Amino acid sequence: MTGLESRPLHAPRAAPAGGPGLFVTFEGGDGAGKTTQASMLEEWLAADGRDVVRTREPGGTEVGVRIREIVLHHRGHIAARAEALLYAADRAHHVETVVQPAIARGDVVIQDRYLDSSVAYQGAGRVLDADDVRALSLWATGGLLPDLTVLLDLDPTAARRRLDAADKPFDRLEAEKSDFHARVRAGFLALALREPERFLVLDATQAPEILAARVRDAVAERLR
Repeated sequence: MTGLESRPLHAPRAAPAGGPGLFVTFEGGDGAGKTTQASMLEEWLAADGRDVVRTREPGGTEVGVRIREIVLHHRGHIAARAEALLYAADRAHHVETVVQPAIARGDVVIQDRYLDSSVAYQGAGRVLDADDVRALSLWATGGLLPDLTVLLDLDPTAARRRLDAADKPFDRLEAEKSDFHARVRAGFLALALREPERFLVLDATQAPEILAARVRDAVAERLR
């Protein structure tokens, strides 16, 4: 059980961004290819003359870099609720200082991870209450939801092979056991089922160019 199947999530407390800009987020497990797809989307939009802000969570601000170091690289134990609060603190500062101003300017914001990651990782993965985790992030961000969330879905075993091939040290979340990552994947898919109008779910085993074309089509539709 991920904690998401037992009851529906509360309805969003605010509409999606809805300003002159566009807010696009990439979600999925570690190793799913979020960075690659965000980069390809950024290049396509820039070539089309769009102003793009590329960012990530945690770590999209100076404050966020410090929080990122704690939540991903702290060697000791961090209580699950404390971890969720740290991510929410990063998100509150990031949205107020980076994301909202960019949307107001009419930019396209491309972001690696947002509140859905907290619901999947801290809610499902850490077995906290999914509604509470989501409500915390909605409060932290003033209810801001993306216009489009691209979920790159990948079996955790395949994701681990990709991470192993990258030959770099694992962070705290990447190093978690397979059952944790299975809960995270289930949590993401449950979120997508509940908000199909916001989510684009893609099979991350497909070639990057095929995935990028699907993402471009979805973004172009929302820009129109």
